[in-house]
Formats: sequence, C-alpha cells, structure tokens
Amino acid sequence: MPSTTLSSSATAANMTNANPATNNASGAPLISQSKILTFIGGGNMAEAILGGLIAKGFHPSHLRVSDPVAERCAYMHNRYHVPVFTDNIAALTGRPGASPAGCPAATYPTDQRPTDVVILAVKPQVMHPVMADMGRVLLDTHPLIISIAAGIRVGDLLRWIKDGAPADGRTPTLPHVVRCMPNTPALVGHGASGLYAENSVLDEQKTIAGEIMGAVSRTFWVEREDMIDAVTGVSGSGPAYFFLMLEAMQQGGVEAGLSPKLAAQLAAQTCLGAAHMILNSDESAAELRRKVTSPKGTTEAAVNTMIEGGLKEAVISGVLAADRRSKDLADQLGQQ
Repeated sequence: MPSTTLSSSATAANMTNANPATNNASGAPLISQSKILTFIGGGNMAEAILGGLIAKGFHPSHLRVSDPVAERCAYMHNRYHVPVFTDNIAALTGRPGASPAGCPAATYPTDQRPTDVVILAVKPQVMHPVMADMGRVLLDTHPLIISIAAGIRVGDLLRWIKDGAPADGRTPTLPHVVRCMPNTPALVGHGASGLYAENSVLDEQKTIAGEIMGAVSRTFWVEREDMIDAVTGVSGSGPAYFFLMLEAMQQGGVEAGLSPKLAAQLAAQTCLGAAHMILNSDESAAELRRKVTSPKGTTEAAVNTMIEGGLKEAVISGVLAADRRSKDLADQLGQQ
C-alpha cells in the first residue's frame, strides 16, 4: 500500500497536496484483515472506523469492542455483530467477558487469542488509568497500538503502560505506537487522518495502521510528532471552520432573498464541489481561485470584500490557535 510522508519542512497548508495512502490498488487482501482488532472505547469515532472496516470486508468476529457502558456494548453488538466487552483485559486477551444486557455469552471469543492491534478511542482525560490498567497485558502481548485520542503524546502513553509493569526490576519491552488524528467526516467515510509512527514501528505495522484508518479517511503520514498538532489545526478542527463558513454563506443567501433550506443546500453542494475540484487538480487553491475570479465580476466583488474584511488572516490565526491549544493540552495531559 503506498504511503505519503511529509518532509520536516512541509507545512500544514500544503497537506492536501499529498498523495493519500488509502487505496489497495492491487486488489490483494489487506494485511490487517487477518488480525484481531480491539477498540478500547466504543464511541462515535470508534463506531465509524469499525463500520468502515466491515464495509471493506473485515469479518466482525475479528473486531472487538470494549466499553464500560453496557448499553453501548449492546448497541455495537446488535448492530455490527461484533464481540463486545465491559472489561478491557478480557477484550485484549479474548477471554469470555461479562455479558452486557442483550448480548448472549456465546457471542464472545473463547479461543483466548490475544489482540494484534489495539485502537485507543477513549477520552484523553481517562487515558492514564486505562493504560495503566492494561499495562501488564500490553507488555506481555505487544500489540500494535493506534491512538486516536487528541493531545496524548506517544511518550506519555508508553510511560503509562510502564506503570502497569510488574515490579521485578526488569526493563520492559514496550509495544509499538502509531498516533493518529482523524476528523469527524470519518463518520460518513470522508475523513482526513494524519498519522505519526515512532521510529521503532515496523513498515508492516505502518501499513496496517494505514489500512485501518484508510477505511474511513484519506491518510497522510507526518515525520515528527509535533506535526500532529498542525494536523489538528488544519483537518482535526477544520470541519468546524467550514461549518462556520457555510453558516455565513447561508445567512448571506437568506438576506439576499433565498429560503434557508435552499441557501443551505447551495452552500453545502458548492463546498463539496470545490473540495472535489482541488483534490482532482494539480493546481493550488490560490490558482483555482484566480481562474474562477473574473475581473470586475461578481466573484471578484465577493472575494475582495472578504479579503478586506480579514477572512484569510482570521482563518490562518484560527489554525495556529488550534495548533497551540493542541500543544497546551498535550502538556497538561502529560502531567498525569
């Protein structure tokens, strides 16, 4: 599977020009389809990835979900027919776990096959105790760990795993970690995910991570972990920027005489079309804008007004603010 690596000099602004590492053009079976994948946390993003994997041909019996909320477990099992657990250790080891209401015990794996890939999808604020609780099993089984938790650095994850190591004086061999920043369009199969792999991660493990996240998004590899903060500023938080723009376009359309529904539909379809244009073009956003801006025309009048109003500077400042906040959160969460 091809991969995209951004050089250390690449900026967040040119990430969309990278070639996505999401396609299995050869038609060969995905490496990850033979693996056992366990989701620690069964929230919306975990569900999006799991649903995408099943749509790509992953067998539900290879996908496990662990969540402390029994109702959520029952929902995931009844909708996707995957084994579900309210106990993380049982999920990691494949032992029968406590059966949430509505899930017969027979649906749980009993072969005690340890998980090959762990996808961390819990809230960042509870990551420390969750990792410490699973530490001994993770150190024993060494699965690939993919973290989609915002603001949690690889070093902190590994430190918390070591908190669960037996106190026998030996230096534990740590599992490999890939850190990922997806975004909410993954919920509809059109996400953008930035991925970072520590130096010890094997090429096959990177391929597996790319396949998994590629089920619901285009994937882009970055070379330094701090670039994940820039990914957060551009694509992680980015959907909200476009919702704000669409909100403003809709309001403008209404004030110009359109109905709210029609203005919203026109704005959304225009945004979608513009995205398809740039993803299928070798030209920059600036060049595409120039081509659709006729001198003294309606578009020029609108664009000039927006530029004079500080739109570009406001968006750039917003991206940088999200980048800084991501770093601040990582610092705070790392103090645990």
